[in-house]
Amino acid sequence: MMSTIAEFRLAAAETTLGTALEYAPDATFELESSVSKTRPSLWVAGVDRGTAAAAFEADPSVEDYELLVETGSRLLYDVSFVDGTTRLSDELLADGGSLLEMWGTDGWWQVQVRFRDREALCDAYDRLEAAGFSVDLRRVSDVTGVADSETRLTPEQQEALEAALEHGYFEIPRGISMEELANELGISHQALSERFRRAYETLVDDELQPAGNRSELE
Repeated sequence: MMSTIAEFRLAAAETTLGTALEYAPDATFELESSVSKTRPSLWVAGVDRGTAAAAFEADPSVEDYELLVETGSRLLYDVSFVDGTTRLSDELLADGGSLLEMWGTDGWWQVQVRFRDREALCDAYDRLEAAGFSVDLRRVSDVTGVADSETRLTPEQQEALEAALEHGYFEIPRGISMEELANELGISHQALSERFRRAYETLVDDELQPAGNRSELE
């Protein structure tokens, strides 16, 4: 079965949390993949707890926020938005799209979504423009569904690993740094780190978990 993967880039000033991203330009805000539709969870990296809280306080679209997890490098928040706020993810997923990745940093949101076909992608693009967002459609690819024996990596994760292999990232000594590789892919260092982390987790799970157990969990 064919589906379409699209990557969008939008100016943060026009979107949800635009003020927060402007307040903390060094921060990376990433939507947690297990997010519920009613109360999003966001990972914040690159700034301390006080700066993250001040960024949420400064944003008029944020009604409430709660720190759930604090690690050495990242903070996980639950965030509630003021009634009537137009959320970017709502416009993208209104017709059944599947959100793969969404992160914002340095004044921009970048979003990757899987659509059932290109027509659904075009409809989402039209909805974003109608809602007042200036949309930069950066990449589109058509992919086929994978069989059970094939990898469960997303196209973006596979692209990152292939680029890392091509540029010697896994060699000793490394032929390229993570910062340089992120620049090659046109994404942030934090986004590339997250892609690697999720890809490694998927590959290890595929290797260690019996196929029958994986199908029960999915």
